Amino acid sequence: MSDHDAVRDLLAAWAFGALPPAEQQSVPAHLAECETCAAEAARLRETVRLLDGPAMNGTPPPATSDVLSAALGARPAAPRVAAHAAPYAAAVAGVKALLPEAEGRWGTPVVHDWDVHATLAHLLAADEPLAGRLGIAPRVPGTPVADGMSWDDAWNRRTAEVIAHEHGRTPAQTVGDWAAQAAALLAVPEARVPELAARATELMGVRLPVADHYVVRAFETWIHTDDIGRALGLTVPPPPAGYLGQLVRLAVRVLGLALGPAAPPVLFAVDGDQQWVLGSEDEPVHGELALDPVDFCLLVGGRHTPDQVPHRATGDEGAVRNVLERAASLSWL
Repeated sequence: MSDHDAVRDLLAAWAFGALPPAEQQSVPAHLAECETCAAEAARLRETVRLLDGPAMNGTPPPATSDVLSAALGARPAAPRVAAHAAPYAAAVAGVKALLPEAEGRWGTPVVHDWDVHATLAHLLAADEPLAGRLGIAPRVPGTPVADGMSWDDAWNRRTAEVIAHEHGRTPAQTVGDWAAQAAALLAVPEARVPELAARATELMGVRLPVADHYVVRAFETWIHTDDIGRALGLTVPPPPAGYLGQLVRLAVRVLGLALGPAAPPVLFAVDGDQQWVLGSEDEPVHGELALDPVDFCLLVGGRHTPDQVPHRATGDEGAVRNVLERAASLSWL
């Protein structure tokens, strides 16, 4: 990937101040030399201004050229959240950057039986369990969960309820509620203090530390941003490398738990990251499997099938196939 392409992929997160500190410095220098990326940066910064609303003192918004000048003159601040919540902050930034492209196209089919509007409503519903556990009131009224209802039945009912509710409102209202809930998730102490996020809680049938649930939210938010982008004919870049690594490592941990200690052991590698032995620790490795990190996330996210996902494998085909199928089975998105 060229330096130009690398910086272009960072622009959305940069415009919203959600880049890791190590990657912030490369953007302003490139914008000073590249008119194409500078124009895109201006558009993204204007999106930030529109989503943030008018200035409190009532002064008129700056012209686009002024926004770009300010963008070129100073780096955005590092995200004011801890490392575990930074991928979610960046994913939220990516959604915000994409939403202006949906104007007039909210009815475009995206995934399942959802259009763009419904997909954003789904994200509103999907963030709700973590928000509720952290004391954030729901944005959409709901009916009580019946005693004995499984988490997946309760979840399917709730997401359908939220989508139906939001289809009775304007897309702008849905955007407002989703953005407000996302902002609240990034403002609570658990997003900023790692010690508070270390406590475990069960959401969606999985017990994880709150910190990991933030990474899950980043994962799903990026997957659905990519869904919307594809539906609109746009390319959505993957998360910055550091954040993508966090998504990969959590997915590998969950995959290892899903395979269990009796599965035929496979040496699993994700390009650019470490290796893991998945399955039994009492037997020699039966096979080796390697995937690109984005392809692995798309497999876990249900956007690749075991037959479709590009991969490299050696050894026991059955053991490798077991890992691919179990990874694909993790998707609930």
